[in-house]
Amino acid sequence: MARPAALLWEWLCRQVDPAARDWLTETATAAKGSDAALFKGVSLVHRRIGKADLSVGPEDRAAAEAARPGWDQTGWSTDQAARIWLLLEAGGIGEAFAVRLKTLFSSADVAETIAFLRGLPLFPGPERHLFLAREGARSNMRPVFEAVAHRSPYPREMFDENAWNHMVLKALFVGAALWPIQGLDERANPELARILRDYAHERWAAGRPVTPELWRCVGRFADEEALGDLERLMQEGDEREREGAALALADCPLPRAQALLAAAPELQAAVSRGDLTWTGLGRTL
Repeated sequence: MARPAALLWEWLCRQVDPAARDWLTETATAAKGSDAALFKGVSLVHRRIGKADLSVGPEDRAAAEAARPGWDQTGWSTDQAARIWLLLEAGGIGEAFAVRLKTLFSSADVAETIAFLRGLPLFPGPERHLFLAREGARSNMRPVFEAVAHRSPYPREMFDENAWNHMVLKALFVGAALWPIQGLDERANPELARILRDYAHERWAAGRPVTPELWRCVGRFADEEALGDLERLMQEGDEREREGAALALADCPLPRAQALLAAAPELQAAVSRGDLTWTGLGRTL
């Protein structure tokens, strides 16, 4: 099984020219014994490597999943891959790696920050990087937030319930989709359901819309009051709101929930067939 660094190198070698490959190897060698060389190399990556989309195919994705379960390269660029590769090759292990990463974060621009956050699932000593991950998940800059929250196994594996719940709520505040968050269903919990319902009621009171994705984390834990919210959506909501409510009702074991869903047979059938799913709904919003 290939290491993540080896896979990154293989993918980069397919896309960058020989001069860029030589520069990367020379920089990695120098950076192993020099913070200055590492920091300078990271800052020069975009000039030497470029910012093309990272090209990975089905076989590459399968190899990545085998090397690091949950690793998703969707949306990565060559400069991001190169920065992460440099860190993996030259950053060291344990506390030494954590110190170098934290130092890089302290002076990183937005592009560098996004790369480092996307690399979190691949870095050694994941428990040492929780502070940086939580800082990213608190960011009001949507691309920075999504670098932590979207398509990454790190929050699912490392965040405690409080950090997880605030990350999901933050996604709604910054306008980020919920469906790309790994572990959204398995990490759902009653406290998160309560928080999201409070948020929905605040939005409604202000005359503002609520994304139908919100109810994904509510349905399983819905009580009678929450079912009242879902009934309202089924009766008064637009098409997407009714679809979200139907999916949430399907997740709820209470008899009243199933009765409410049965009152909309077309939606009930779509859920049963798998034609209506949370991911499919999220992609349309």
